[in-house]
Amino acid sequence: MDDIRSMTALELGGAIRAGTVGCAEAARAYLDAVKEFDGDIGAYISVFEDEALAEAEEAQRRLAAGGLGDSPLFGVPTAVKDVICVKGRRTTAASKMLDGFKPPYDAHVAERLAAAGAVMLGKLNLDEFAMGGSTETSYYGVTRNPWDLSRVSGGSSGGSAAAVAAGLAPYALGSDTGGSIRQPSAFCGVTGIKPTYGSVSRYGLLAYASSLDQIGPIGRDVWDCAAALAAISGKDRRDSTSVMEAPFDFSGVREGAEAAVSLGTPYRGFKVALPKNYFDAGLSEDVKAATLGAAREMERLGADVEETGIPLLEYAVPAYYIIACAEASSNLSRYDGVKYGFRSEKAEDVLGVYYKSRSEGFGTEVKRRVMLGSFVLSSGYFDAYYKKALQVRGLIKRAFDEVLGKYDFILSPVSPTVAYKIGGQIEDPLAMYMADIYTVSLNLAGLPGVALPCGFGEGGMPVGMQLIGGAFSEPLLVKAAGIWQSVTDYHKKRAKVLGNGI
Repeated sequence: MDDIRSMTALELGGAIRAGTVGCAEAARAYLDAVKEFDGDIGAYISVFEDEALAEAEEAQRRLAAGGLGDSPLFGVPTAVKDVICVKGRRTTAASKMLDGFKPPYDAHVAERLAAAGAVMLGKLNLDEFAMGGSTETSYYGVTRNPWDLSRVSGGSSGGSAAAVAAGLAPYALGSDTGGSIRQPSAFCGVTGIKPTYGSVSRYGLLAYASSLDQIGPIGRDVWDCAAALAAISGKDRRDSTSVMEAPFDFSGVREGAEAAVSLGTPYRGFKVALPKNYFDAGLSEDVKAATLGAAREMERLGADVEETGIPLLEYAVPAYYIIACAEASSNLSRYDGVKYGFRSEKAEDVLGVYYKSRSEGFGTEVKRRVMLGSFVLSSGYFDAYYKKALQVRGLIKRAFDEVLGKYDFILSPVSPTVAYKIGGQIEDPLAMYMADIYTVSLNLAGLPGVALPCGFGEGGMPVGMQLIGGAFSEPLLVKAAGIWQSVTDYHKKRAKVLGNGI
């Protein structure tokens, strides 16, 4: 069983197709690990044991009949962040407001995973309604970092990153509104891709901020992430922002990366931007050293690394929180205690249903963001805040486009620090918001980013770096990340807590 959990998702898929591992055997290995270890981690909100085993048995029958044998993730277990709807299965957004809610339909990405032959293990923990950076605001409890159980796993997709890092899922899906795939991936020493906005359908994703949200994969390495992204990307007529007619095609990218590595200078021909203002005050010395060390290694391997500047970075966080909270205020207005979700038993009239259900059903951080969003959308403040934030968003997008017109990708930190102690920032919302400084600008600009391990910092905790590319440049970013993971072994290091030995 431990051998199964030591494989990457693609290695496991290959073993299943070769017949050396059965689909039910793979599912059972992970389900047993969840039972044994997740009480300490808290990565899962719901586990679908019976359904997963039934899906695995059906996958084995399909494989025996010659169906979908060419799908690289066929029969491989997975789990998804609990803001992604799976028909008939509890979907909570980690909120009391939706405790017990079972959607009557599948999200587009759930449909695509099923079509690829994936086996659904369960739903993963997050900050309530994806609002947070530590997975401490979940109604169902904190998700702990597998590298150090006293530290946060990051957020809001902390459950997804922790599950992969702890060997409780071979790969997982998260969502990224302001860094929620990349930051927990960095904190937990795994790899995550925030795709270009519009490349993956948001249909069936419980919305936080609709112009910023994007679903993406988290895996052991970038090749697992690329396989998952290829499976879930592409056009969906039910999402008006879905703009890719065909899914991403990474065929040949791995071969290209391996061929480049064999030449000895695999980054030759790559132009890499290193933003000087990303390494100013506020960045911890261990994260700075690891990220700059990665830049020097790329340069040694042939890359043309140049320092540059990306203006307006200091305005990214305030612009992001104004826009995100405004959209959250609108999106979360549907949770009123009438149509579905939690309804207060203390209400005595219609207004009481609205007021008490929302007061009791939402947590503190969600209320904070809804109130901020309502304020910036209110009469007299709309132009002063929301309109200006949209203008800043346009300027930030233009600044990135200008830099990426000259370079293949931008190399930056993911977070100012490694994973911090549980409780370390939850009482200081401003400090937590400012920690998003390196990630939110990509969501504002709609650009893709890959977070991948590049070293270790304080307390032996993983450090992640970020590769940022132009719109729909995922194949290039995957190639660059794949080269990095061919010449380094940071991504192969495993958390040793829980005695999982992987």
